[in-house]
Amino acid sequence: MAEKRSPEYIFETSWEVCNMVGGIYTVLSTRAATLQKRYKDNLLFIGPDVHAGKVNPLFIADNKLFAGFEEFTLKEYHLPVRTGRWDIPGKPVAILVDFSSLMLRKNEIYGHVWYLYKVNSMPAYGDYDESSMFGYATGMVMESFYRFAGLTADNQVIAHFNEWMTTFGAFYIKEHLPAVATVFTTHATSIGRSIAGNHKPLYDYLNEYNGDQMAYELNMVSKHSTEKAGTHIVDCFTTVSDITADECTQLLERVPDVVTPNGFENDFVPKGKAFTSKRNEAKSALRKVAETLLGYKLEDDAFFVGTAGRYEYKNKGIDTFIESLKHLYDHQDTTRQVVAFIMVPAWVKGPRVDLQQALQKPDAKFYTYNRTTTHELHEYYNDPVMGALNWFHMFNQENERVKVVFVPSYLNGADGIFDKSYYDLLIGLDLTVFPSYYEPWGYTPLESVAFAVPTITTGLSGFGQWVSKMPQHVREGVGVIARSDYNGYEVALQIAAMMNDLLNANVDEMELIRKKASEVASKALWKHFIKYYDEAYDIALRNKEARQLTVDNA
Repeated sequence: MAEKRSPEYIFETSWEVCNMVGGIYTVLSTRAATLQKRYKDNLLFIGPDVHAGKVNPLFIADNKLFAGFEEFTLKEYHLPVRTGRWDIPGKPVAILVDFSSLMLRKNEIYGHVWYLYKVNSMPAYGDYDESSMFGYATGMVMESFYRFAGLTADNQVIAHFNEWMTTFGAFYIKEHLPAVATVFTTHATSIGRSIAGNHKPLYDYLNEYNGDQMAYELNMVSKHSTEKAGTHIVDCFTTVSDITADECTQLLERVPDVVTPNGFENDFVPKGKAFTSKRNEAKSALRKVAETLLGYKLEDDAFFVGTAGRYEYKNKGIDTFIESLKHLYDHQDTTRQVVAFIMVPAWVKGPRVDLQQALQKPDAKFYTYNRTTTHELHEYYNDPVMGALNWFHMFNQENERVKVVFVPSYLNGADGIFDKSYYDLLIGLDLTVFPSYYEPWGYTPLESVAFAVPTITTGLSGFGQWVSKMPQHVREGVGVIARSDYNGYEVALQIAAMMNDLLNANVDEMELIRKKASEVASKALWKHFIKYYDEAYDIALRNKEARQLTVDNA
């Protein structure tokens, strides 16, 4: 068997480098330490300078790193960059680029990319312009460093682009730096997410969909166009799960070269006595806010269940979770109190001042018309979660067994109510539920089991598919429920039954379940999954060599 090619340098870019937005941040930030051990400072992450030169809490500036590079890039490419390190385990090199000057050239760039790759930017709207110009700038930064460091075609160099937002960087590298091997990873197809989010049946009819036609129907032409072109021009195309690979094959019309499942690192999960202390602290914080908001004390053995993630009401299964809580209330036999925390950032004004004051004065009586949200919303009447709770008549009365606390804010440690990070609250839950309809991977259930919190998910998530090779009941740490386009009601019933099962588990049984959950997480560490990236690098470098050979022989 031929020896695998391995890169000397890796440039990797994403909108979420030093910019915590969603799951891709977790992918890159947890994988970085594993790669950094191998490639040292030849691993360079490139991200957007979203703080416009001001202090970025996730970035440690160091202009002595690659001394002269910032000046070189500004002079040669008219792009302000900052060099330093990403403040995550491994402390990898990070380069932040201010791409704002390219916005003045965007029409010229769009025309050029249309001429070369037929990317249709004419119907663009929303975040397309900003993302595309950032992507183009990352290609320029890669070329700048390549020249600055004196690299040549003899060096094995990988340029890795994540999500459609960076495809313009791949276009730039293909044109200006063909000696660099390119990798493009889609973590979810833009058109697949849109089909699912628009309540169209994605799975039963997947083989009948045409991605281009659906892009026109759903006003997704530009994002789909750039994503599809990106998959076809790179040396290696990857995605994160088998279910998304099928989606890419049909909608983007390229079969991924390799599936690179998302791993995890548990460095920040506390151990031993520290774990117990953090869990007790989290449970106390959740209880204090819930009791203050509700206006009455909870029972000592109240069961805390939660869901979290982006506010994609249908795609993330938030609708199904709420329906399962109603089934639990109406049909199950337990008398134990359940408090469900829905932790998804909505259109929020800010923390509720009355709740803040009540938390500061616990002895004062707290009167409120709103016993549901911890933060004020701009439009209560337009919010899907509030609409569902009203529809099901779940009003958090003291005599009701199931309570729902809606936390519609980013949990970044400074939300004004909990003032704790999501992880610092997650560890205090007894169970999490993520009944996703569209979930290419699914970090939230993986994060949950990493903190020894059992979880329920579906077979439509990449993580759920991966776990399906193991025992799948929630008493084994992870419950996986088969979900389709049309069985939401049955899924909600099954979730309610699984929750009820845990509600009736005794202390010793719960400890065993938590241990099993933690064991599932240990199988998803990056040391087990990094081999798939090695395969992707090998494919990219081999295809680059074949490409160059073809040019040389032409």
